[in-house]
Amino acid sequence: MIFPYANLNSFSLFFSADSTQHYLKKCYQALELSDAEQKSYENCYPFIYYLEHGQVYYEQARNSPLIIQPILIFYGLVHLLKACILTVDPNYPETTSVLAHGVSTRKRKKQQYHFFQDEVKFQKTGLFPHIGERLFHMKQLEGEKTTMNDLLMQIPELTSLFEELVGKRTFLPVENKASDIYIPETALDTFHMTSDRFTEFFQTKTNGDFISSDSLNESLCFHLAGKKLSSFSILKYNLVDNHFSLSLTKGDLLQYNELLIHYLLLYNLSMIARYETEWWSELVKTMPNKDFPFIQSFLQVSLDKGPFLVYQYLMMKK
Repeated sequence: MIFPYANLNSFSLFFSADSTQHYLKKCYQALELSDAEQKSYENCYPFIYYLEHGQVYYEQARNSPLIIQPILIFYGLVHLLKACILTVDPNYPETTSVLAHGVSTRKRKKQQYHFFQDEVKFQKTGLFPHIGERLFHMKQLEGEKTTMNDLLMQIPELTSLFEELVGKRTFLPVENKASDIYIPETALDTFHMTSDRFTEFFQTKTNGDFISSDSLNESLCFHLAGKKLSSFSILKYNLVDNHFSLSLTKGDLLQYNELLIHYLLLYNLSMIARYETEWWSELVKTMPNKDFPFIQSFLQVSLDKGPFLVYQYLMMKK
C-alpha cells in the first residue's frame, strides 16, 4: 500500500507525545520487549525531535541554492532515518560506533575526475550498516563498494534522463491490479531470459512471495502472495509518474532498499560539496557534462523521495 503523502507536514501526526508513545509501544510489543511501555516513554521525545530536525533540514534545503543542498538533504535524511531506527532499536544509540556515517569516499579526487565513476565503500560500523541490518535485515556489507553510476541507475525517477542522455533505460513501469502485477514481456529482452527463467529470477528476488505467473496480453502476470509491493526492493515506486517500476539492472544493488541508495548518493554529494569546493563550484557554474543534470535531478527527486520513503516505512508500522 502506498499511503497518501503531500509534504513534510505529514510528519506532524507524530508530533504528539501521547500518540507517539502509543505508536512506539506497539512497535516494541511487536518485538516482544518486556519493557515496551517504559522504552516507549523514554523514546517518544527523541523520536519526535529526530523527525522535527529532519523536517527543518529538508525545508531549508528546498529554499537554499543547489551548492549547499546536498549537505542539508543528507543530514535531513539522517535524522529521519534515526527516527526509523528507534522503532526497531529502542536502545539506539547504544554505542558511539553507530554514530559514524558507516561509509567512506576518497576525499581528494583524482585528476580527470568523473562523478559517475566515483565510489563509496561500506564500513563495518556506523549508521549505514546499522540501518541496513536493523531496518532491512541486510548483513555483511563491510568492504563492499559501489559507484555513483550504479546508484543513480537505482533511482526510478531518473530513468527518462538515462534514456535521453545515456541511451539506456533503467526502469520499466509495471501495472498493479488487486493482488496481481503485470510486467511487460519486453523485460525478457533486457534480461536476456525466457519467460520461465525470468519467473524463476523474479521469484528468487522476491523470496518466493509471488506464487505463480501467467502470460497475458504481452505481459507476465504475477500473483501476489499476501505481501505489499512496497516491500520488494526489485520494484521501486516512481513518485513523479505515480507507479511501480521494475529495475532493469541485475547487480547487488537490486536488493537494496531505496533509502540506502539515497543515503549513499547524498553522503558522497555532501562530502563533495564540503571538501571538493573547486570541482563542485565549477560543475554548478559551467555544467560541462552529464554530471550536472543527473546531480541536479537527483537532488530535486530526493527532496521529496527521502521523506516519502521514511513516511511509508513509519506508516507501515501503525
